[in-house]
Amino acid sequence: MESILPLVYLVASVTFIVGMKMLGSPASARRGNLVAAVGMGLAILGTITLYTNANGEHLHNIPWIIGGLTVGTVIGWMMALKVKMTSMPQMVSFFNGMGGACAALISLIEESHHSAQAHGAHTADIGTSLTIMAGLVIGSVSFSGSIIAFGKLAERIGDIDVKGQQLVNILVLAGVVVLSTMYVMGTMTGMQTLVILAVLSLAYGVLFVMPIGGADMPVVISLLNSFTGVAAACGGFLYDNMVMLIGGILVGSAGTILTVVMCKSMNRSLTNVLFGGLMSKKASAGTGGGIGVQGTIREVTASDAAVLMAYAKHVVIVPGYGLAVAQAQHACHQLEHELESKGVTVKYAVHPVAGRMPGHMNVLLAEADVSYDKLVEMEEINPEFPTTDVVLVVGANDVVNPAAKTDPTSPIYGMPILDVDLASYVIVMKRSMKAGYAGIDNELFFRPNTSMLFGDAKASLTALAVQVKAL
Repeated sequence: MESILPLVYLVASVTFIVGMKMLGSPASARRGNLVAAVGMGLAILGTITLYTNANGEHLHNIPWIIGGLTVGTVIGWMMALKVKMTSMPQMVSFFNGMGGACAALISLIEESHHSAQAHGAHTADIGTSLTIMAGLVIGSVSFSGSIIAFGKLAERIGDIDVKGQQLVNILVLAGVVVLSTMYVMGTMTGMQTLVILAVLSLAYGVLFVMPIGGADMPVVISLLNSFTGVAAACGGFLYDNMVMLIGGILVGSAGTILTVVMCKSMNRSLTNVLFGGLMSKKASAGTGGGIGVQGTIREVTASDAAVLMAYAKHVVIVPGYGLAVAQAQHACHQLEHELESKGVTVKYAVHPVAGRMPGHMNVLLAEADVSYDKLVEMEEINPEFPTTDVVLVVGANDVVNPAAKTDPTSPIYGMPILDVDLASYVIVMKRSMKAGYAGIDNELFFRPNTSMLFGDAKASLTALAVQVKAL
């Protein structure tokens, strides 16, 4: 039976790889998630029923294991069923933090096992010590950082601008590095050393995420996700468990690649992510150029906007976080349907960092059964804007702000944006003139080809659909 377990792990690992490949497309992402979940279930079941240690003993405390699985499954299932689309990013952060916490606890438990077997002495070799240390540090940073990100996304924790923040971060990180080195080399060992290291790592996770502004949260989420994957891989090394190792490597590498993509989409360097605090509250406050954006705001009624779109040939809808807040994805899909019935070509322009986490808008629109082939990425849609008749911006702000191209003093300068300002006509749907998540004014609102349609996104989209249908 023991020889069967590696085969089970191999099958599970293949499902992880296949599932991740399927996650690369919105059309197959849901099935990919299920495939990977089945593989994880298979790995867990195989471990419980087939695993034996060097002495030929099976796992102990099976009732406790099954009880933990049951409780965790019920809690996760209920949270996933009840979560709103606007709260999806913070739930992802919370779950990711739990993964980091588990990895850190594994390291602490393994250290206690080694100490107990040697009557308090540290007998682990350098490789094992390095793995224990890495799992503890990375898992702790991921846990505390994810919880802070959860609080910031839920708007329970604001940006905190502390004088000398970067110096404090460097000192705490230096303490983590020095103590980690001493532990691995055997200078300072034992549970007490690891507890101190865990406290320092937890503190660094808090200090690392706390000053980061909300506009940079997609980068933070993907980075912390990669941390958790690496920490899980360390657990795979400790237990000599191939499926845990492969799963952790896949999550860590995917999270790292996604972080690089997010950094590129926001014109940030990875070094700036790790040490610079990204766009802090202080940096993002204000309008960028030192003076407020000036110009005339033009308003448009729902009936006039409906006429513009109904008689257009090409309409592009740009979804943003405001669409999620208003739960207006279904109304948006209805407007799309009415426009297409008039012979209008409709596409959705999706910025990589639109919303509060990577892929937020894709998930939101998929919930409303929007066809996947209508979701067009920024690099593909930008060349089409000069020939687009009408662009409808629904709750997006920073990702369509021309200041990223025109104002060198703006904190978002250099960030790739959707070039909606090049379209013949732009209609921006917002509740008010309030600045976006980056905290800066939007030049687009004052452009001569832009009109504002104020009001709740769901109500406005519904009114537009009704008006278009009546034409």
